[in-house]
Amino acid sequence: MALKSLLLCSDEKIVRVLRRVLGDLDIEVELCPDSDAALRKLTRQRFEAIIVSFGDEGSSEVLRSVRTAPCNKHSIGIAIVEPEVGLKAVFDRGAHFVLYKPVSSERAKSTFRAARALMKSERRRNARIAVEIPVALRGPSGRATMEVKTSDLGEGGMAVALPKRHRPRGIWQIMFTLPGTDWPMQFSAEFAWEGSGNQAGLRFIQPSAEATLRLREWLKQNSPEAEQDDPPIRCRLTDLSLGGCYLEVSSPFPVHSRVTLSMKAAEAEIRVPGVVRVMHPDQGMGVEFVQAAPEQCATLEKFIELLTAKAALQPEVLVQPDGIESEPTNGEPAGAGEQSATREAGNTKGATHRPAKNQPAKNQDDPLLELFNRESLAPEVFHEALRQQRAKLSAAGA
Repeated sequence: MALKSLLLCSDEKIVRVLRRVLGDLDIEVELCPDSDAALRKLTRQRFEAIIVSFGDEGSSEVLRSVRTAPCNKHSIGIAIVEPEVGLKAVFDRGAHFVLYKPVSSERAKSTFRAARALMKSERRRNARIAVEIPVALRGPSGRATMEVKTSDLGEGGMAVALPKRHRPRGIWQIMFTLPGTDWPMQFSAEFAWEGSGNQAGLRFIQPSAEATLRLREWLKQNSPEAEQDDPPIRCRLTDLSLGGCYLEVSSPFPVHSRVTLSMKAAEAEIRVPGVVRVMHPDQGMGVEFVQAAPEQCATLEKFIELLTAKAALQPEVLVQPDGIESEPTNGEPAGAGEQSATREAGNTKGATHRPAKNQPAKNQDDPLLELFNRESLAPEVFHEALRQQRAKLSAAGA
């Protein structure tokens, strides 16, 4: 099934460029002559992307309305803006990606490749297949348990039939086995919605990379409409700690994007799930790692030590989007609050540092994550602070 985009733009030159680029990427374009037409379509049709040119009358209203349109609340928003427009205002109106005027084919293609990968992951994550399997639920207290059956299952959650007059709350642990496999699956989940009768929806919360991969592969094999994922995005690693990393890439993913990083150096290779916390258009993104198990932290620490010992080693980094958080995560993922091992890839010897081993990691701060949390920093101020952080760590380890 083709990806569909809605385009609100009165500039014929921009429209020609986007039609050509989106056509090459197999993304259908529905052009709207004005904001009223766009708003009508948002309530009646589903689009994977909403593209608006700021400056056109009603463009801000169209972008804001996407989040309130039930069938398009997961759509990816792309704003076409003048270079002097403040990015915060654009992102606050619901944009995920920004494309600067004048729009060139090369720049548009780079932006929409990244956007298409996220569009596919969002559509895949929200897709459901009908399947009835038994599920065991254990309540927040650890004592309350239920046995239920699913009516459908997807990468982001499942619908289940609850016992009558039972409306549970809080975070539950759910266990089930996928049909045709002997894989015992376990997720943390919350009750996201209640339907008429005994139907309810469970939303998975920060699943492990292994569980997500297994579920994704099973869904691909059993879904009649499964589509091929886009290849991962190649990035340049500049800074790495136990809590996160900064990646240089021309078309970074938006803040709150869930991603899976594959990092390889020499014979070492690791996969780490994360969430984008900082995004600088045309420059890069800061990713906070989401680590659920101590062994993941240990593997990451060994990888950092390898890069520390071999300063000239440039790791290969590939990033695959897994969708966008519906709202910011309030809890601090494991790995935050640990000593930074910030490095600039390709720097001279002495520019890398490993975590101090004389103190418990959980009691140490992570300067890289602290920098990510300073949301008000302009990109140039952020990067200057990042350079100062590297210099400080380099001097401390010299």
